[in-house]
Amino acid sequence: MQTAHLETQPLETQPLESLDQWDDAVRDRYDPNKKKEEFRQYDDKTPPVVREFYRQNHQFQTLDSVLAREKEYGSLQRGEMGIWEAMEKLNTLVDDSDPDTNLSQIEHNLQTAEAIRRDGHPRWMILAGFIHDLGKMLCFYNEPQWAVVGDTFPVGCAWSDRIVYPEFFAANPDRLRPELQTENGIYEAGCGLRNVHLSWGHDEYLYRVTKEYLPEEAQYMIRYHSCYPIHREGAYQHLLDDHDREMLEWVRKFNPYDLYSKSDSRPSMDELRSYYEELVSEFFPAKIRW
Repeated sequence: MQTAHLETQPLETQPLESLDQWDDAVRDRYDPNKKKEEFRQYDDKTPPVVREFYRQNHQFQTLDSVLAREKEYGSLQRGEMGIWEAMEKLNTLVDDSDPDTNLSQIEHNLQTAEAIRRDGHPRWMILAGFIHDLGKMLCFYNEPQWAVVGDTFPVGCAWSDRIVYPEFFAANPDRLRPELQTENGIYEAGCGLRNVHLSWGHDEYLYRVTKEYLPEEAQYMIRYHSCYPIHREGAYQHLLDDHDREMLEWVRKFNPYDLYSKSDSRPSMDELRSYYEELVSEFFPAKIRW
């Protein structure tokens, strides 16, 4: 199978040497061995390319850019593929300069899923762990990195200072729209996350691709696993409803598996493939729309 590289966008829109650099930065920020007062002391230690990524993310994730991508991708007109086909396609993304690990995308996903499986969680949660990063298929659609990964956050209302690097929002054009700079913005208090537009990325895309096949708990895990301002920092509580608060507990249960299952221990694809093929076929048809 032919491999694909991440240099499809110009360097100025692809500051990360690999998408894993964002994952690693988040993992370090929420290291459970850190003292509480150290959790947000990440500025000096964060690689410059990660800072540049967040600068772009916060500048370009506007309400209009999000609405445009919701319209473009929400219709699922990118073709039909099975879950395994998509997994193998994503596996062709080569991060030549990634210094941390030589594991493939599938092996990263297997590590998360196997950790969930070892702890005896439901099969749908194991599946969520296995597929949760498949939304990074956006890389094949020539999207810039800031529209693929990154901590997600509500757009269309005032930005919380609990979002990482909030100072970078100074360059966001939505700052000049007063109606978007109030606490509620375009929303009503307690409207529920289902009515809130989040910054665009792999989470929202995969949610839209898979939502009709998965239980709601898994949908929340996939859609909000990168929304650290809400599920880790406690921001935007005024927009949540009681159902969100209940479902976000599943996101918090999932999050440690996403962050801390990464290691250099290589899962055996030969031993595990039959289990995961059966698991995928339990929930998904042979092909789904993307």
